[in-house]
Amino acid sequence: MSADFHLAQALLPDGWAENVRLTVGADGLITQLQPGQSAGPGDHALGCVVPGMANLHSHAFQRAMAGLSEKRGPGTDSFWSWREVMYRFLDRLDPDAVQAIAAMVQVEMLEAGFTAVGEFHYLHHAPDGGLYDDIGEMAGRICAAAETTGIALTLMPVFYRHSGFNETPATSGQRRFLADPELYGRLVDRARHHVAQLPHACIGIAPHSLRAASMADITAILPLAEAGPVHIHIAEQTAEVDACLAATGQRPVRYLFDHQPVDSRWCLVHATHMDVEETRTLARSGAVAGLCPLTEASLGDGLFPAIDYLAAGGRIGIGSDSHIRIDLAEELRLLEYGQRLTRRERNLLGQAGSSTGRTLFDACSAGGAQALGQAMGQLAVGHRADLVELDTHHPVLAGRRGDTLLDSWVFAGDARQVRSVHVGGVLRVRDGRSLVRSAVEQAYGQALKEIMDGWTS
Repeated sequence: MSADFHLAQALLPDGWAENVRLTVGADGLITQLQPGQSAGPGDHALGCVVPGMANLHSHAFQRAMAGLSEKRGPGTDSFWSWREVMYRFLDRLDPDAVQAIAAMVQVEMLEAGFTAVGEFHYLHHAPDGGLYDDIGEMAGRICAAAETTGIALTLMPVFYRHSGFNETPATSGQRRFLADPELYGRLVDRARHHVAQLPHACIGIAPHSLRAASMADITAILPLAEAGPVHIHIAEQTAEVDACLAATGQRPVRYLFDHQPVDSRWCLVHATHMDVEETRTLARSGAVAGLCPLTEASLGDGLFPAIDYLAAGGRIGIGSDSHIRIDLAEELRLLEYGQRLTRRERNLLGQAGSSTGRTLFDACSAGGAQALGQAMGQLAVGHRADLVELDTHHPVLAGRRGDTLLDSWVFAGDARQVRSVHVGGVLRVRDGRSLVRSAVEQAYGQALKEIMDGWTS
């Protein structure tokens, strides 16, 4: 059935408009949109509305280990020491726990204003590395969580074969991830089956990284993407750059572009450590740089060269990755603040005379939608009716309108200013709370009680 909405104020592709009346078809897409219209009988009345944001990079299970790696070790702590904690933690996860954690993550995303998620899904197998009876069991559990919460899902099964460059054999901690191209094809087929049961869902592929997937393997699996997205971790850590140089004679982004047809289907996640030419090459390619500022800060990754990249016309999107926190406004804020701290200037990612918050929001909306292959990111005919209503009565937003309101949310606010969220015209969050939060939170709490029993840091 179709539904009609009346928005007191809305961010449209060409700017802010008032009294916007829109109609949503049975498929969840906007079929009509008219500014300057009075509300009709039976319209769903909303206040200030912005389009839902794509969270383009998620490892759902890692939400449950947030805070467990904040103990200094005997040497230098880094991404690599954090990863050892992660390997120990994931050995405690069964399919029920993965589903409970994914649902909790998705609830928090919706409440923060994210209406779609790209799940970079690599926890495929049983704790001993054996296959489940349904080889796509874990993918099915991510889909089941999305069915419960109502978030739009782009599922990207991960190809993971090696522990390092030169096809170094995988470690025991990676046994739950592993596949060769033949097994991976079966995983993708089963994941595609599970995804087909959901509305607003699609599938892509994700070679984990250049250290975990050889170029020959990436070439072999690339056809499995069909028309869907292709995501890859790249150049996140300086140690990865050094290892790639030692193994191939090239830096990671350069090596990828010289050996694969990187185009607008691709999302290069992190891409933190690029030289000037790599930055320009990625910007010119039409691919999206998938940035995860809170996780990158948590792991000590470094700062993406955002100023030069955006100046070269590059496309960006944001993700919450390890979910150390899930907050759309804070991800955008930290993206800008990281540049301010290094340059000792302000408003570095905006254009002269323009709103920095609006610039970041628009760029990440467009880039995230592209990276996930989702018809979202703007309030326009033919796009999904993902409606995020902001609470203009909240003290952070009081008296604000238009871009000033958006700036106040991004630079002074958080998830508490999100009043309601619709995905495809269906209400998923009311008064700041997911409609399924109580049940999801209960299942999550029970799962964590069992997981953490006997855990030692």
